[in-house]
Amino acid sequence: MSSKQANTDAQVPDPEVRPVGGTEHSWCRAVPGGTGVTVLALLLSKPPNLALLQNALDNLQVSHPILRSKLHFDSTTNIYSFVTPATPHVQIQPFDLASTAEIIRRLADPSVSPFHLIVEHEMEQNSWRDNAETAVMFASVYDLSGEEWVVVLRLHTGACDRTAAAAVLRELLGLVGGGTGRELGGKSKVNLGVEDCIPSGKTNKPFWARGVDMLGYSLNSFRLANLNFLDVDSPRRSQFLRLQMNLDETNRFLACCKSRGIGVCGALAAAGLIAACASKNLPDDQWEKYAVVTLIDCRPDLEPSFNSHGLGFYHSAILNTHDIRGGEKLWELANRTYMSFVNAKKSSKHFTDMADLNFLMCRAIENPGLTPSSSLRTSLISVFEDPVIDNSTEMHREIGLEDYVGCASAHGVGPSMAIFETIRDGQLNCPCVYPSPLHSREQVQGLVDDMKRILVDASSCEDGES
Repeated sequence: MSSKQANTDAQVPDPEVRPVGGTEHSWCRAVPGGTGVTVLALLLSKPPNLALLQNALDNLQVSHPILRSKLHFDSTTNIYSFVTPATPHVQIQPFDLASTAEIIRRLADPSVSPFHLIVEHEMEQNSWRDNAETAVMFASVYDLSGEEWVVVLRLHTGACDRTAAAAVLRELLGLVGGGTGRELGGKSKVNLGVEDCIPSGKTNKPFWARGVDMLGYSLNSFRLANLNFLDVDSPRRSQFLRLQMNLDETNRFLACCKSRGIGVCGALAAAGLIAACASKNLPDDQWEKYAVVTLIDCRPDLEPSFNSHGLGFYHSAILNTHDIRGGEKLWELANRTYMSFVNAKKSSKHFTDMADLNFLMCRAIENPGLTPSSSLRTSLISVFEDPVIDNSTEMHREIGLEDYVGCASAHGVGPSMAIFETIRDGQLNCPCVYPSPLHSREQVQGLVDDMKRILVDASSCEDGES
C-alpha cells in the first residue's frame, strides 16, 4: 500500500456502533416478518430534480445519523446494532416509465390509483428480511405517466417512528422546496434508545404485579374477538385504504371531541369497535371482547427530552380491552375507550409495561399459534394518541405536490387495522393499513365506510346522545 493510500484510509473514521435497545430489538424482530416497513410517498405533478433530491437526502443523513445507519445482526450473539458511517450513502433508485408500468400491471387493481399501488408495492419491499447488514433508509423515484411522479422513502420503523417520519417529510419538503439544499448541523452518533431515556423510577413494577399483568395479557389474548378472517393460509402483504372527511365534517367531529374532552384516538377506536361488531350481525345480547392498542410518543417525558427532530423510535404502547355488544352509542363508548387509555397512561403503564409488551410481541412472532387462527393479530385496531397535523404551503404547490401518504406495513404481527391519524389542511385523512388476504379490500372498505358514517352521524346530532 502506498503512503498516499494509507493517509487517505487513515482519514476515514471508523463507523459508530450502538447495540439496539429493547424496543428497537422487538422491531428488528418484527420487520423481517412484515410489520414496520415505513413508507413516505409523494405524488408530484412536476418531474423531480434528482440532483436536488439527492442533495436533500445527503443533508438529512448528515443532520440525522440514524438515517445513514445500517442495521447489523451478529448471528453469534443474536444482537442487532446500529452501524453508522461518517458519510451519507443512500442513493436514489429511479424507475422509468416502462419499469413502473410493469409494477402497476402486476398489481393491477382498478379500485385504487397507480399512486396507491406504488405505496402498497413499497410496503412489500422488505430489504431487512434476510440481510445481516442493511441500510435503514432507501429512496426511489417512479415515473407514473410522464406527467406524474412518485418519490418514496422507505424506512425501518425501529429507526424512525411515526413522529420521526413526519419530521423527515417536513425537512425533505423544505430542502427540496427551497430550491437548494440548505446545510444542516451534523452529528456523529445515533441517539440513545428509549429505555435509556426513561426517567428514574418510571419503569418500576413489583415482581408479582409484573407476573399478574403478563398472565392477564396472555389469557386475554385467547378471549379476544377479531374482524372476521377471510384467508388465514395465503402469504400476506399490506394494503391500505383512507378514512377521509371533508372540512365541514372534520370541524364538527373535532368540536364534538373537544367539547367532551375526548381525544381523536378515542373516537376513532370507538367507531372501529362499533363497526367491527356490527359487521358480524350478532344478537344484541352477545358480548365480544376487543383489544385496542394506543401508541404514545414518549419524547416529551424522556430525560433528555427530544423534540420531533430527535429521530429514532420513541413510542410506547398501551393495550386496553373492551367488552362490546350491538347498540353502543359512539360518544359513550368513545369516552370509555379514551378514559381507560388516559388512566393507564396516568399510571405510567406505557413505561411499566413496555418490556412486557415487547416480550409478548416477540413471543407471538416466534409462536404464531398463540394468536387466533395463527393470524398474528394482537388487537383489532391500533391508533396514535395524537394525530399529525399538517397544513400545505405555497412551497408544496411550487414543487407540484399533489398528494402524499405516510404509513407502515402491518401484515406480520399487529392489528387488523392500523390507523395513522392525520389532519391535513383541516381535513381528517387517515391511511388505514391492514393485512391482505387475511382481510380483503372490500371487507375493510366496508368497515372504513361504516366508521365514517358513525363518526359523521354522531358529530351531526345536536342532542349529543349518539
